[in-house]
Order: sequence, then C-alpha cells, then structure tokens
Amino acid sequence: MNCVTKPITRKKNNHEEEAAATSQVGGENMVEHGEIRVVHRGGSKINFREPVITSDSKFLLCASGECVKVFSTSTEECIHDLQGHTDLVTGVLIRPWNHLQAYTCSVDGTVRLWDFTDGILIKTYVIGCPIYSMYASENHNGVLFIVTPTLGDKRSELFQLVALHLPQSGDQLVEARELSAVLSDVSSNPEAIAFGQGGDFIASAKGLQLEIYFFKKQKSYRFSLKEDNKKGGKNTFICIACHPKDDCIATGHEDGKIRLWRNINHKKEYTYSTLHWHHSAVSSLRFTPEGTNLLSGGVESVLVQWKYNQESQRDFLPRLGAAITHITVSPDGALFCTSHADNKITIIQSCVKVSAVIQGLVKGESLSSDLMVDPRSKALVLNGKPGHLQFYSLQRDKLLFNLDIVQQEYIHQSGLQQFEVVKAAFDASGNWLATVEERKQKAVELELNLKLWAFDEQTQSFVLNTTISAPHESRIIAMCFCRAADSQTTMLVSTSKDGHFKAWQLAAPAHTEDEGPSWSCDFVGAYHSLVPECCCFSADGSLLAVSFQEVVTVWSPASWELLTTLSQPPGAIRNLCFGRLSCSKYLLGTTEKNMLCCWNLLTCSLEWSTSMDVSLLLTDPVSENMAAFCYQDGCTDLFVFKPSEPRPLFSHKAVCSGKVTRAVFAPREEMLESCEESCQWLNHSQLYFITQYMDLLTFTTKAEEERLMASSKQLVVDDSVAMTPFYLLLGKHRQQQEQNQDSLSVLSAERERLPQGSVAIKELLQTPAHVLPSTSFLCSMFVQSLLISVTDDREEKQHAEEEMESEREEEDSEEEMESSRPKQASSAGDRAAAAESSEAPPLTKAQARELRRVKKLDHSWLSSVLDC
Repeated sequence: MNCVTKPITRKKNNHEEEAAATSQVGGENMVEHGEIRVVHRGGSKINFREPVITSDSKFLLCASGECVKVFSTSTEECIHDLQGHTDLVTGVLIRPWNHLQAYTCSVDGTVRLWDFTDGILIKTYVIGCPIYSMYASENHNGVLFIVTPTLGDKRSELFQLVALHLPQSGDQLVEARELSAVLSDVSSNPEAIAFGQGGDFIASAKGLQLEIYFFKKQKSYRFSLKEDNKKGGKNTFICIACHPKDDCIATGHEDGKIRLWRNINHKKEYTYSTLHWHHSAVSSLRFTPEGTNLLSGGVESVLVQWKYNQESQRDFLPRLGAAITHITVSPDGALFCTSHADNKITIIQSCVKVSAVIQGLVKGESLSSDLMVDPRSKALVLNGKPGHLQFYSLQRDKLLFNLDIVQQEYIHQSGLQQFEVVKAAFDASGNWLATVEERKQKAVELELNLKLWAFDEQTQSFVLNTTISAPHESRIIAMCFCRAADSQTTMLVSTSKDGHFKAWQLAAPAHTEDEGPSWSCDFVGAYHSLVPECCCFSADGSLLAVSFQEVVTVWSPASWELLTTLSQPPGAIRNLCFGRLSCSKYLLGTTEKNMLCCWNLLTCSLEWSTSMDVSLLLTDPVSENMAAFCYQDGCTDLFVFKPSEPRPLFSHKAVCSGKVTRAVFAPREEMLESCEESCQWLNHSQLYFITQYMDLLTFTTKAEEERLMASSKQLVVDDSVAMTPFYLLLGKHRQQQEQNQDSLSVLSAERERLPQGSVAIKELLQTPAHVLPSTSFLCSMFVQSLLISVTDDREEKQHAEEEMESEREEEDSEEEMESSRPKQASSAGDRAAAAESSEAPPLTKAQARELRRVKKLDHSWLSSVLDC
C-alpha cells in the first residue's frame, strides 16, 4: 500500500502533557492514595465523540470518559463497559476487516482492540503519544489513521494525521512504532476529517482551507475560501462528509451553509454549489451508505435530510431536544443516530421516528443547586436541562427522569433572561421537595418563586402542591428541611438577603376534605438587622442554627425562642453543620477568615478551632463522619474527621485541580466490610463531588473496584431482545427449564463424580473461537482433560476386595465356633428365643459388620480397672 509521504522518526514525548492540557480534549486522571482512589464514577460524557452503530444495528458503541459503553439499540440498556484505558477515550470505530471487533484510542497513547459482543480486550497497541481521533478504511488493510500532536513543535495546537501500521504479533501488548505522515496541519475535531470513495482519498478541513490527499497519486490539493462572503457570513469550515461513490465532498460552515464540492480530482476544474437552511453553524454532516441522502444538524435541534442531486427536496425531524453535535448512520442505513449537547444520544429509524433515547448526566456550565440524594430512589439530583432537575442513578449510570420545575418553554436565544432553578432540598423521607426559581432582568425587579412538590405514589413522581410567589423580598441564600425522622410536623426554613429567615410549615386543610395539605409561613425571624447566610437543623430537629454574618444564633423550632448566640474568630460564616449520632452535641462552622470552628452546645463554648481554608463542609447522614474540602495552591485537599477526635480519619492532598463547591454523601444500600482503618469511613456512605470543570468524581477502594469489575464482566445475553409478550412467555419457560436443569444437575452430582477436566472443557467450548490460542497448543490440554485418572479407582477397588476377603474369613470362623457349642436350650427356651427373635428386627449388613468389629476389640483393660 502506497499511502505515505515521509516517515516519522520517533522521539520521547516531550510535549504530550502540554498537548493534553491545552487541547480541546481534557480529562481528569485517576488519583490514587493508598487503598483509596479518586475515580470517575458515572456521569461521563457520552456525546464527546461520534457514536458507532454495529453492522447488524443491534449495538451502539460510544466513548464515555475513560471507558467505552456498549448499548442495545432496542432496549437502551448498557450491555458492557469496555474498561482498560487510563485516560480520556477519544475515538471508537468498528474494525473494517472484522465487524465483531472494534478499535478504541485514547489520550493515554494506546489503541486497543476489543471483542465488543463479549466485552473482552484482545490486544493493546502502544503508540507513545496522545491520540485525539482515529479513522480506518477497508482499502487500507492493517493501517489506522490517527491524529496526534505535531512532534517537535512547542505549540500544542498543531496536529498531524499519520498512518499507523499495526504490527502482526500474537502478543496481547504490542508496541506500534511504524508511523508515517499523511497531512501535516489538521484539526483535532474528528468531524473535520473523512475518507472518500471507499478510501481513495482523505479530506481534511481547517479554518478556511480544505485539503484533499489522494493515495494513488500521492498528491494533495488545497482549496481556500475568503474569510467573509458578500453577505457578511463566515466561511469557516466546521465539518466535512464525503460521498461513498461519487466524486463529491460536503462541507458545513459557521454561517449555516453547506457546500457540495465536485470534480475535486482536477484542482482547476472543481465546482461547488451551496445549500442553506441552518441559521447557525452546521455541526455535523453525514451521507447515507448508498449516497442517496445527506444528513445535517446544528443548534436548531432539527435533523435535516437533503435528497442528493435534488437538494430542493428536504425532510425534517424537528424537536429533538437539544443542539445536534454528531450524526451517525448504520452500515445498512436502517438507523440514524444523533448526539446532542445535553449529553444525549437519539436513535432514529430512517429519519421517520425516534425509536430510543440514551440520556447521560446533563452538565451545564455551572451548578446552581446543591448535590442531593433522593431518599426514595437513592438517585443523584442536580440541575439538568434548563428549568429542570435531573434524577440520575449512580448504580446504573443512567438518567431516571427529568422533573420540569419551571414548567415553561425554554427559548434558545442568547441574552434572553429566563427562569432558572437555583435551590432545591428534600425532606428526610423523600415525600417533599422544595425548589426555588428566579429570573433577573435589567429593568425589572427580581422574580422569585418557592415551590413545594409532593411525591405521588400512583405516578411515582413529584406533583406541584404549593407555589409561593415572592417568598422573600430579595434572593434566597439557603434552604433546608427539618430532617428528623420522628418529627410530627414538616418544616422548611429559608434565609434571604432581605435580612430575614422564614419557617414554612405544612398545615392540614382548614375547610373541605377534598383539598390536600398546603404550606404557609409559620415564623419570620431576624437578628439585629444582619443578613442571614446559613441555616441547619440538628439531627433530632430540636434546634435550628442560623448564621448572621459573624454571629451564630440557635433557635428552638417548637417555641421560636432564641436560645443562645455563639461567637467565633472574625469572619462571616460560610458553612454550618450539626454533628450526628454520638457527635450530635457539636456544631461546626467555617468562616471567610479561613477558620474551622467547633462549638459544644452543652456548654455553649468553643470546643476547638483550626486554621483551614474550607470551601465546603458537609456531614454524613448515617455516621459521625464529616468531610472538609480545603482549597490551597490551586488544588483541593480532603479531610475526613469526627468532631470528637483531634486526629483526622483520612486525608488526601490534591484530589483535583480547582475548587470543589458541591459534594454529597450517598448512603450505601449494603455496608462495606473494610478492615483498613483509613477506609472505614467509606463503609456506610460514598462521597461524590463535582469539580469546577463539571467532572463527577468519587472515592473508592481497590477491593470495591475489583468487585465492580468482576460484576461488569458477566455476560448479558437477552438484554438486546425487545420486551414483548412472547419474550416474557419465553423468558418464563427458560427460567423453569433452568430450574429443572439445576435440580437434575444436583441429582447427577450426588450419583457420580464429574471428571476433573470438566471446567476446562466448559471454558473451551464457551470461549469465542477468534480469541482462542492455536489448536496445536490446545490439543494436548484438551485430550488430557478428557482422560479420567484411574489411579484412585484402582486403589479403591483393591481396598474393597481386601475388606471383602477379611469379612468372609470372619464369617467362616464364627460359623465353626457356633457349630462346636452344645445345644443346651430347652423347648421352652426355644419358644422364648423364637418370640424374642420375632420381635427384634433383623440387622443390616453394615450393623452386622460393626458388631463383628466390636467383638474383636481387646477388653482386657476393663478387668484391670475393675480390680483397682
């Protein structure tokens, strides 16, 4: 294959870290500290790179952080997690020469080959430099085309397209050092490079220039556009797509136009036509496999289908929910797939209807609400789509549902002020949810709404119960429920910049029985015209702590009496937390002067204080543990401690870069059994936090990681089958059949012993053939596993024969002794003996054998004991 222009001399990776830090793809590396590690756990982006649909249209593969997820296109369930990369995965593609295998590339400098149907890693190719995208063609057997940083260039924004020749080796870990340059200046955006006419050429777009490299000619042609057209539109290239059969290239531009370039084999005779429907930049283009249609998408959330050579005919699939970032078409053309800006993948049946939606964790530019855990579903709750709260399952790594808080249509227009969810809180049982939404306009006062939502058992969702317009005269700063489990009344407290805190209480209907319970203001509190900041209830709900700048006030919710005030070193209070369980007598707070203070509520005095720049303080709801995130030197440190003990239980330096402002303890469904003292704080709850780059991280132990890895390797066979009545009936029949087989296997195991090689035979027959070693290597092992060892059987048979001979000799000797004895029994004695023998049951052979053994025993020791 003549596809290269000049070889590359490999050097040390002098610029890899710089390129990874400043390029468009960036990721958090896993941080390890003894037995505890900081890892990504769910919530990774599934729209970061273009997804891939398999040749049979049953599975969809997409990059998700440091792993690759395999989804079923019919059930939307995740079948496998392909885990092995140690950094961000930047590309996925089906192997052109084997459609049951897939290649993945990563910033960690490796390309990995997978059997995605079974989730097995086949081979790892070590390249040694970051990889930002990857391409392949059937015409170039054994060669991958990857985008890497330009070697020897200090500016990491420069990238090159190189040909990677995969070495033929039987080892699982292979070094691939044979690289050849193809294009010297390309974009790191995967949408800007594409193969054309089955691999005859490859096209790359960057800035205002389109470059095409022809492999047979070994020449490259360049086409340029002016920066602005006559109408003021921007001609910058954004994406590219090549027709599978014709000499045609489609390019998408920043001004929303699509250009079709034809006759590109002749540089001076090329032509192009312009299509225009999108009002903003075209983010993705894709031809169907036969080339009959061209698909385009952008911020309009509309998939546009253009008829090739009849571009005036267009079809639209509107209201897809968010801006389109990638478009994929299955090899048979039956399915279309679109990735969206809200971390969602939509599967479409031939541009007719949406058949499945795979929704990931929605991440915005910032997080206005706190991280929360729903007490009912144990889901992580935070801001999602504009005006919504998302309920995300951390165990399944799947979005459960979105709750529309604002209940208004969101208008995608820059500069338009719309309602935004800024605060949210759950009560202890999960029956009530409180939300705060606000909208600030320049010439209008702040619009503020406090909404109380009740959980509906029938719909298994939250229903709006009470809306309070303008609950405060200014912005709400903090809000919390009384989380006491045995509390007779449900109470909510909110603090505001208007200088007041208000207590809202759930009251029974006063007039008719048809009306449900509603919320009303029970108390309004203030302290010396100071602005309240933080509020917190004690574990039993008997105390309420509210901070007014530098003063902490403690109130009784039963009578709303001010019980006491607590002083501390100068500085406004930023966080307040009550202790739990045995540490419930302590109240902890942080100040803007970088102080962490602990008060004893029994003595109303300062128990201890220390100098720490704590950005976030939170308590574990099911233990005495507390966590403090401290910001220092551009990184965040973690300290886990008990208020009653001076020594921290766990400390971790530089868990992430930047400042952590949102975190939550998620109680575990099953408590871990950790023996290490430094890991015991993770037994009851798991700590999740979000960095300033909107990465969701957590702490885990090596043992837990191994357990999760083992469970993820279990094969899920029937997940790709649609849930129809016939499937349910078949599944029930299969379950009964498996139970019958289990009972038969137990009986057979009791009857006879299986040969020792049965496990090896089972593994050999169930392992896919393409991942097995050669037949000559397995032949001897397989034959030996079929042979049954006869050594043990011969020894057992010889031992049984010896026992039978000894029993025969004993029976003969007993018969001789009985025949020599005189017959002294009378007729009456004979009758009595006959009666006794008729009443006594006959002895079994085992009992008779045991009786003969007892007769042979030496009882002479008993006479000596009696003589004494």
